[in-house]
Amino acid sequence: MNVAIVGVSGAVGQEFLRVLDERDFRIDELVLFGSSRSAGREYRFRDKHYIVKELKHNDDFKGIDIAFVSAGGGTSKDFAGTITKHGAVMIDNSSTFRMDADVPLVVPEVNPEDALCRPRGIIANPNCTTIQMVVALNAIEQISHIRKVHVSTYQASSGAGAMAMAELKTQFEQIINGEEPTVEKFYYQLAYNLIPQVDVFTDNGYTKEEMKMYNETRKIMHSDIEVSATCVRVPVIRAHSEATWIETERPVSVEEAREAFKNADGIVLQDNPAEKDYPMPIFIAGKDPVYVGRIRKDLTNPNGLTFWTVSDQIKKGAALNAVQIAEYLVKVK
Repeated sequence: MNVAIVGVSGAVGQEFLRVLDERDFRIDELVLFGSSRSAGREYRFRDKHYIVKELKHNDDFKGIDIAFVSAGGGTSKDFAGTITKHGAVMIDNSSTFRMDADVPLVVPEVNPEDALCRPRGIIANPNCTTIQMVVALNAIEQISHIRKVHVSTYQASSGAGAMAMAELKTQFEQIINGEEPTVEKFYYQLAYNLIPQVDVFTDNGYTKEEMKMYNETRKIMHSDIEVSATCVRVPVIRAHSEATWIETERPVSVEEAREAFKNADGIVLQDNPAEKDYPMPIFIAGKDPVYVGRIRKDLTNPNGLTFWTVSDQIKKGAALNAVQIAEYLVKVK
């Protein structure tokens, strides 16, 4: 298996290297690509050193089987033809192709078989908040169809990239030292603050991030499910949290829901409120699963449930999900 990583110097690119190593993904040849700024950098992987090549429109992807791409939407759009023209499967982490009818949008715990129909040689990795949510929703969908979802997200700084994580740390230090905090990667100071905006607003008053959760969920689950989201940036370094309310076709008991979550792929049930045991980002950063807790009936709706999820969005929300897609392709090949 010959593998390429495009955008290796970014937060997700570095996570690709870690996840591929952790999961012992078979790699016969590894090629790393980056921008002109990143070209020439050296990274160590499995006791070998690799030099980053500049991404160019040439035949560098000839012989590549799978290309993990996380270099921004513009790069994905510009280089998709170059990456796939010799037969490489492009697993793309940007939003560029997610809603294209001829590009599958895949979460392996939910719709792995969609990855097999890829007429353009591209598979899209969903938005991190969507991945986390649909892994949990799918567990309940197996016992009763979900009609509606209301979700509020609590998104870590890492969702905006490595430089955003660094900026949050710097802001805390600057404020403690009595200095004016640097604000470049966020709309406002994030330290000691919440920002109820992730991505830009659309005409309907929702942000693009919120609309991604609506549209992507329906495509992944092949469902008429309705999703109303509010996405909030919070001063957490890594791992997103979500408070989710669902309405099902029939009443689902808390006990049924717990059993469904307990038996679902990719989920860890952590739901013991009497012992103050529930998922939190501080303990989940760097871990693979989606953690679910705070499961209870919705007091306003007899067919309603509410629960809390936490997942590392750089890992499961990006790199791990992409690698799991590749593992599925290798398995069914």
